[in-house]
Amino acid sequence: MNENSPQSNKQNDSEEVDLGQLFNAIGNIFNRFINFISSIFKEIFSVLIYTLKAVVINIKIIVIVMILAGILGYILERSKPDVYSSSMLIRPYFDSKYQFVNNIGYYNALLVNENYEDISNIFEIPKEDASVLLGFEIEPGPETETDKLVQYSNFINSLDSINSNVLSYDDFIENRSIYSGELFQISAFSSERDVFSKLEQGITNSFTNSYSEKRMLKRDSLITIQKNNLIVQLAQVDSLQNIYINVLESESNAKAPEFTIGGEGFSLGKDKSNTREYELLEKEISLRNQLRELQEKKVDEDVFYDVISSFQKIGKKTIKWNQRYSLLFPIIAFVLLCIIYLTRKTVLYVNNYEA
Repeated sequence: MNENSPQSNKQNDSEEVDLGQLFNAIGNIFNRFINFISSIFKEIFSVLIYTLKAVVINIKIIVIVMILAGILGYILERSKPDVYSSSMLIRPYFDSKYQFVNNIGYYNALLVNENYEDISNIFEIPKEDASVLLGFEIEPGPETETDKLVQYSNFINSLDSINSNVLSYDDFIENRSIYSGELFQISAFSSERDVFSKLEQGITNSFTNSYSEKRMLKRDSLITIQKNNLIVQLAQVDSLQNIYINVLESESNAKAPEFTIGGEGFSLGKDKSNTREYELLEKEISLRNQLRELQEKKVDEDVFYDVISSFQKIGKKTIKWNQRYSLLFPIIAFVLLCIIYLTRKTVLYVNNYEA
């Protein structure tokens, strides 16, 4: 037993050495990882300090250049004519929105080419008013989350079961086109503030096209067919009601004698007919409701579009972000100074490296 003790001690010492080496290797790996992370933060801190140092050293030049750029941008911004805008909200029917969106692009092309005569003819306004127009924009109108969910549900229902789970709600909202909505906001831009109310006639003409007219005629024809069918069904129900009323009168006049046998209440009299007057009344009400809905639909959608809110008579002054030169010029000047500084430092580094 004493002879085996040295061997077991050697094995224990070997295992302790192996464990120690393993822990040392793990510790070295963690140390290297921590040193790597710290070196990244040190480099980021060095770059930040180096950038701040360059800004602090050249702060006078930077401030002077940005102030001059701001003044130049303000002068240019004030020298440009004022731009006024007005918007209207519409709901198109019979797929007239496709033609209208194309017409908006056509109007903008005419304005870019300064073809004010055609614009004057389209909108039925004097050429002087057409010459002050600057452009049109169209975008989807305001929507609630419920409206978006309804659009997504209708889209999913139009797909088969395999593709219905491919597109998520967020992807659908992000990738849908301008034609997806039912409301559209049209914005007009002009150098005069009181020309917008004269544009509505041209907007009306934009919705008129042969395709939408055919859609409207087809809808009216279908409504007429359905209406005639409902009228025929109402006449049939009315006839049945008259027949059942006559049956009731006949039964009430023909009072047959009734005999009962024993105490069981077994009657030998004639049973009355089951007229189902209540079912006929319900059927008549249902048919009349359907007829009313058809008439309401034809009255509600008897035009190619509805104006939710029209152009304001006086437009509001507007300016886009890319036209705010008093803010853009200082930013551009600062970026140019940074590029010049980096270019200069790069050239000096390259020259010194070659030397």
